[in-house]
Amino acid sequence: MRIAGIVAGTVLALLGAVWALQGVNSQIVPQSFMTGSRAWVVIGLGSITVGVALAVWSWHRR
Repeated sequence: MRIAGIVAGTVLALLGAVWALQGVNSQIVPQSFMTGSRAWVVIGLGSITVGVALAVWSWHRR
């Protein structure tokens, strides 16, 4: 379960990064309905926070 938590947290953090980048209208990620929307910046940053916390918690778990 430890590895699953680390993988899930990493995937969630990466997805959050994509969402946040689309929300700030970055040219790194493809354009979509999320482009330039402040709501996706907040959702992305929340996902990054939760993903990193899950990965760190899983890493330190016994």
